[in-house]
Amino acid sequence: MSSDLLEFHGIVHSYGPIRAVDDVTLHIRRGKVFSLLGPSGCGKTTLLRICAGFLRPRAGRVILDGNDITDLPPERRQVNTVFQNYALFPHLNVYDNIAFGLRVASRPEAEVRREVGRMLDLTDMGEHIRKRVSDLSGGQKQRVAIARALINHPLVLLLDEPLAALDLKLRQRMLVELDTIHDEVGITFLYVTHDQGEAMSISDTIAVMNKGRVEQIGSPAEIYEAPRSSFVAAFIGDTNFFDGVVREAGGDYCRVGIDGFGEVLFFNDKKVRVGGAVHLSLRPEKLLILAAEPETPAESHNVVKGVVEEAIYLGSHTKYWVRVGEYRLAVHRQHRRFLLDEKPMQWGDTVWLEWHADDGYMLERYSEADEELLSLPDTEYGSGEASAGTLFEEKPAAENAP
Repeated sequence: MSSDLLEFHGIVHSYGPIRAVDDVTLHIRRGKVFSLLGPSGCGKTTLLRICAGFLRPRAGRVILDGNDITDLPPERRQVNTVFQNYALFPHLNVYDNIAFGLRVASRPEAEVRREVGRMLDLTDMGEHIRKRVSDLSGGQKQRVAIARALINHPLVLLLDEPLAALDLKLRQRMLVELDTIHDEVGITFLYVTHDQGEAMSISDTIAVMNKGRVEQIGSPAEIYEAPRSSFVAAFIGDTNFFDGVVREAGGDYCRVGIDGFGEVLFFNDKKVRVGGAVHLSLRPEKLLILAAEPETPAESHNVVKGVVEEAIYLGSHTKYWVRVGEYRLAVHRQHRRFLLDEKPMQWGDTVWLEWHADDGYMLERYSEADEELLSLPDTEYGSGEASAGTLFEEKPAAENAP
């Protein structure tokens, strides 16, 4: 038995002149949670609808459990879909909504009762069995939709932005419940979302999509820690970008010259040459911000001097923006301890940033447009000039007057 349950081979689909899915090939392993992650319009929902049979691709094939299902109608595919808007029957109660698929298949009523009971236990909806859909909360509706989709034992459960309509706290709780349900039923999930946190939390594997193409496929840790492109680095979490020139190569590290930094070390996992240009990514939490220059930096550590241009206290951590040469770096400082007599670093302070050479990553592909995905503060206080992004607005002078 192949470990790949669901395969997409060279899938192409267009809406008029717009190519929504552009030659996508994916292999989804049996029993895993595979997420399609990307911004609106990247092609992820189109790919899911092709899998469900609601759309036919212009080119390519869909293989399920070794069988070509590209031309099969939806009702003949062993897949079921959980929609963003739940798509429940408003005139039916919880029990009848869940039982619907089995009754359409003309299953014996004893089997219907047994399977509905199992789904009610799985989704913890037993006490709501006779409620109408209109009397349920958003989370309860989502559980009913999942139960209805699972009751026919599909080989793949397709989840199309299933938590988008829920508030933040409920989304977080439903993520845990979805993960528990997956562990109990053991079937393959194909999960579509634009929310990085959802994908990182629930997935075994993530395919990051952009403009109809797959930018990168990997585990959540691989996607976050080793992004191949500037789009993946900026879309998943936050990062800092640098342009550099290789000054020295060889061994585990290369020495890179960056304007305003001097020369710094980066892990060398690419084929680079002395004098070649490189594009680099460094996550904000990898940077250690210090009020005093370290006397002896640890081996393979970089240290650069900068000036704090913004500091935002967020409870669990403080988010800094530090000017180093022409670069403005985001830095996250975790609040591991709180000392009443500690002088906080604030606007205008000279600071030092330290990081290990292993924590920076060389990108295979870079586009300046991807920098627009980064979060930046609005105002460079002290300069009177506004920068990209929006966090604060200066009040008019009349409002500031005593």
